[in-house]
Amino acid sequence: MSGNEDARVLATLGRALDRLREALAEPEDNPLAIDGTIQRFEFAIELFWKALRRLLIREGVTTTTPREALQAAFQAGWLADEGAWLQMLRDRNETSRTYNQVTARRIYASVRSTFPEMERAYGLLRTRLPE
Repeated sequence: MSGNEDARVLATLGRALDRLREALAEPEDNPLAIDGTIQRFEFAIELFWKALRRLLIREGVTTTTPREALQAAFQAGWLADEGAWLQMLRDRNETSRTYNQVTARRIYASVRSTFPEMERAYGLLRTRLPE
């Protein structure tokens, strides 16, 4: 794994979080706000676990699934709230299988409440993966 690849992954994750922040800033009564937020959330979670996997490999820890990567990152002290991350993973899995308006609104609220945790984790990754 090269430093350039790591920097590219980190930059892509940063842009995904910026886009998710933009979606969360939209008025909740905008019909596209919920759908857009969920779509951007799915993309950000995918990038997060892959960035965590890269960092874990550097530390000699191999993970193959998103759940394993999140749990190992929590054990390493890189994630502050394991429960929030596992909920984010469940939310991502649920949104990718079905669309239901009630579920979408619940997940939207969950994303809104866990976004600060995503920002904290990204800040930590920026200190561990060189840009």
